[in-house]
This record gives sequence, structure tokens and C-alpha cells, in this order.
Amino acid sequence: MNSLQICILDPRIGQEWPLPHYASADAAGMDLRACLDAPLHLAPGQVELVSAGFAMHIGDPQVTALLLPRSGLGHRGLVLGNLVGLIDADYQGPLSISLWNRGTAEIVIEPGERVAQMVLVPIIRPDITVVDSFTTSQRGVAGFGSTGRR
Repeated sequence: MNSLQICILDPRIGQEWPLPHYASADAAGMDLRACLDAPLHLAPGQVELVSAGFAMHIGDPQVTALLLPRSGLGHRGLVLGNLVGLIDADYQGPLSISLWNRGTAEIVIEPGERVAQMVLVPIIRPDITVVDSFTTSQRGVAGFGSTGRR
């Protein structure tokens, strides 16, 4: 995939604020901005759906987009209301970001502030094979905490 199609819905995207972009040469996620007309005051526990200012179409069934919180904001308590957003390749609509203040203090989001990041990742769609048992592995059925802390 060499191109991601977007339709600008908020004229400030690409003018006042940059198009979705990678903040550094090696960044995995492109920054998404809150397209707001006024600052958004998120009280502790509050969730709001915010426009990213564009619609998108991936178009390649081998690719999906994941929406993730920005780590610095997440540390302050701002995460995504659905924790991780998943955008299918055939979706062609507007991109919205569910912002959730999971912290204990109000968080103010300014118009145009970078609030999330989008990572494009490959998709693998395996055939399902039903078996009666698995070939034994070293870990086997050992679950939570079974690999230790170190």
C-alpha cells in the first residue's frame, strides 16, 4: 500500500493544521488532531467523540488501521474510549476519535491538538483448521503469570 485516500471534512486540516503525518522519520503512527471549534473540557470519567477532520478509505484488504492513544496524553489520563480503534479497509467514512479521561483531574483538549495516532498494519486471514489436540509446546496450557516476572 503506497497511498491512503482521505477526503478533508474540516478545512483547517491541511491549512491551519497539517494533514495527518508522521512526527519523525521513524514514527510508526501518524498523528491525528482534534477538530474542535473551542477547547473541550473533559471531566474525570467523561467520554466524547471528536472529529479528526477527514474521511478515509484504505482500500487494500491486506491492511487495517489502528487508532491508539498518544503515550504522553495517556500517561496524563487521556486514552481512547474504545481503548483501540479498528478501521477496516472497506470503510469510507469520517474518522472520529473517542476520547476518555480515565484520570482524576480535568483534561483540556485544544482545537487542533494531537490527541491520537493511527498505525497501518498488515492483516493475516488464516483458514481455520479444527483439530482434536495440539502438538505439545514448552509452555502448553500454562496461562497468566506462567512465564514469571523476569
